[in-house]
Amino acid sequence: MLRFLPSRWALLAAVFVLAVGGSVQAQTRLGIPAPQADAPLAQQHGKVTAVFAGGCFWGIQSVFERVKGVVATTAGYAGGSSATATYDQVTTETTGHAESVKVVYDPSKITYGKLLQIFFSVAHDPTQLNRQGPDVGSSYRSVLFYTSEEQRKLGTAYIAQLDAAHVFPKRIVTEVTPLKGFYDAESYHQDYALHNPDNPYILVCDRPKIDALKKEFPELFQDYKGR
Repeated sequence: MLRFLPSRWALLAAVFVLAVGGSVQAQTRLGIPAPQADAPLAQQHGKVTAVFAGGCFWGIQSVFERVKGVVATTAGYAGGSSATATYDQVTTETTGHAESVKVVYDPSKITYGKLLQIFFSVAHDPTQLNRQGPDVGSSYRSVLFYTSEEQRKLGTAYIAQLDAAHVFPKRIVTEVTPLKGFYDAESYHQDYALHNPDNPYILVCDRPKIDALKKEFPELFQDYKGR
């Protein structure tokens, strides 16, 4: 199993081989309905923070940094303590952390509900328990780390809506839990897909997510040039 390789760097060659064989596919599901419950666009500009986890943070960040209305994104760790918030420790699968992305957005330009729709459709597969594609372990679990009661309600309601409509072939396993701390990942992880476009892992696992975002949400897609 790929999870026993020592790091994602060692995964690259294996992922590429699997992809050629057709075993690794983009974790996207186009055409899912928008949330029935959502907050309206704010009347004034502002900044709101939301944190999403759904597999490798490279792919999650590469999606959200290309969404209009998103002000900033940061790859990092959430769910564990500050003492264990390093890549080497998180990959041991003993810290409680999930690879996560902090999304700062302008609520006058995009709603949390629309971010949820993007997250559940093109950013990852919410029915995979403790894994995404070739990445296996609790650090790759699907989580909504909410920063307000409104986010908790909207996230819970949307999961119930999608499950009731049988949008996915299996039930959604995404956790909805309060954000107790977010810890920035190492600098080399930030904007990783942007800076390493020819990396086999990015080509197989993450580039299809960007393409799906552009196809499914063309009115929200924006080019991203980096920091």
